[in-house]
Amino acid sequence: MAKKQSERLPQPTPGQPHRAGDTERIGTSKVTYLAPLPLPTGLSPVDFSQTIGEMNDVYLDYGAGPPTVFGWQLAIGLPLFGIFFCLVIAPLLLIAIMDWEFFQLFLGMAIWGGGGIALIIWVTMRSSHRNLLRATPIRFHRQRREVCFIVKERRLGREVDEAVIVPWESLMAWAVEGCGATQYGTTRQYGLGIGYAHPETGKWLKTEGLTAGMALSLGEWEVLRAYMEYELNSLDEVQDPLGLRAPGDPPHQGVHTIRNARRKLHEGLRQNPSFWRYLYVPLWYFIHAITLWTLPGYLAEREHRIIQQRRPQLKLANVEEWSKPLPKAQWAKPSTELVKLSAEVRRIRQRDPLRPIEEIVAEAYRRQGVVA
Repeated sequence: MAKKQSERLPQPTPGQPHRAGDTERIGTSKVTYLAPLPLPTGLSPVDFSQTIGEMNDVYLDYGAGPPTVFGWQLAIGLPLFGIFFCLVIAPLLLIAIMDWEFFQLFLGMAIWGGGGIALIIWVTMRSSHRNLLRATPIRFHRQRREVCFIVKERRLGREVDEAVIVPWESLMAWAVEGCGATQYGTTRQYGLGIGYAHPETGKWLKTEGLTAGMALSLGEWEVLRAYMEYELNSLDEVQDPLGLRAPGDPPHQGVHTIRNARRKLHEGLRQNPSFWRYLYVPLWYFIHAITLWTLPGYLAEREHRIIQQRRPQLKLANVEEWSKPLPKAQWAKPSTELVKLSAEVRRIRQRDPLRPIEEIVAEAYRRQGVVA
């Protein structure tokens, strides 16, 4: 997994039976279980963290998304803006008292400060790149309604990859809302976890990562659930809310992302001109000039190609065979229990859309007479 990890998030007990809608208090944190029996939460599917690496008609890879243009814009823009501030903005603000010695001070700050920021960002980007190279995604095969984990096993003194295939409806998933206290005040963390107990060894297979909020944790889970239930068929629906991917563009970000952003900027200005839009246009060009225009797009594309060539993909022979499409007659069907409960959850949510998901699911279970 390339997702950002956190040891502070509480760990659910793998051996304890759970179902969608169950909640558990672990210390000051709350765990909301979303599966087994993956029922709809009613939230929009959104991959804000860019964790989906590939999606097609057969399978989805989760946990190893492509590099983003924004990351490279940040890496280039921060040190260059620091240099620009020291050499241009600060002297203009202090022009009344500025002399050559004073300017030399700002010149040194620009060189050392900009260089220091660039070094820190370079180390961070290299670490992120190595994590992406090592990341092995979890593959969701919706025609089989199964999920493939790749785990490391030691055999004859060396480490080998082993594929563990688990049923989709038996997969455990949970969203965490953590609360803690520091000397600076109360902190909150949100995360999404996915796990399963190995059917032979009982080993706890799991992956988890932080999100920016509870709604985004549920939205990320909804991407997986909606895809497996044929309610979602395109990455554009969950990764491109701003419409920065034109027809024919590759699924990853790149130079086309910046060009499409520029096109939409001018389209919006022509269709809905306003003072704030006219004010935003020069700011947009300034930001992209500081980040060296389309260079972040080229770098994101280059990094994506390197990762695709070097990452340890799911190339195991049995996984390659498992990943192939099936004739439609052989597609696995959802269980009757899941179909009935999903329909009941939707009916209850339609009547009371603001009700918490755990209460909706509990009522759906009662109405359908399902016991844990």
